[in-house]
Formats: sequence, structure tokens, C-alpha cells
Amino acid sequence: MTDWTATLPRKRMGAALLLRDRDDRILLVEPTYKPDWELPGGVVEADESPRDAAAREITEELGLTVVPGRLLVVDWVPPRDGRTDGLMLVFDGGRCDGPARLAATELRGWAWSDPDEAAQRLRPLLARRAAAARQAVRTGVTAYLEDGREPD
Repeated sequence: MTDWTATLPRKRMGAALLLRDRDDRILLVEPTYKPDWELPGGVVEADESPRDAAAREITEELGLTVVPGRLLVVDWVPPRDGRTDGLMLVFDGGRCDGPARLAATELRGWAWSDPDEAAQRLRPLLARRAAAARQAVRTGVTAYLEDGREPD
């Protein structure tokens, strides 16, 4: 007997953490493999939970051991530029002093960013997602977004 769920569509999935310093700035990373800054995190691998993926990526890329907190954002991203649609999740990473180290093959740098700096560093979609994550921390309400925006 075959598993009918194997025939269902699959979505790519990514998970990130919103890490904050004492001044409430968020930690952004600059990948080596693309021109845009991002929230720290990465791809959820097969048979891995998004929460586990976020923790693994933070350890691999920043040398930090973080237990992800509550879910802040669910963002459905439509297909474009040769990419399938996907779900991007942002968890609360709490406060930290900064990376213990950088995975040099994956990250060029990192920076603490206030809201204006984040808006300048991040491409618009990611800036909207980061702003929604900041708001979710303040309000205690998880945000559901589509392409970084609240649906109508």
C-alpha cells in the first residue's frame, strides 16, 4: 500500500530567529552566497522541524546555542524567479550579546540593526517580515503574512 500523502505538493521552508540585543536592535547577517542581508536562519531540511532547523542554523552559522522561543511570523512566499512557493517562519531567539563566531563559508558579516538600519539593509520582503516579527514580540500576537504583507 502506498502513502497517498507522497503525491501531495511540497513547499520549500525556511526558519529564522529574531535575535535582539539590550537596546532592542536585531541581529542581521550578510551571506557570502547572495547580495542581500537576512535574519539568521536557513532551509528546513527533510524530516526536520522548523524550530530545530532555526536552532541548527544559528549554531552552524553563528556558534550560538539558542532554544527558539515562540513563533513570531508565518510568511507564505509566492513562486518567482525560478523558485517554488514556500513558507518562512520566524521564531523568537531572545536576547544575546552577538555571535560567538561566523561560518566564513556562509557569512561575510553581521550587524545589530535598529528599525531604520534593518529597512536599509534588508530587501523589502525581508524588511516587512522583520518588522512584523518585531511587532509580534511587542504584542504577543503571531503574524500571518503573504509575501511579507498582511492579507486583505
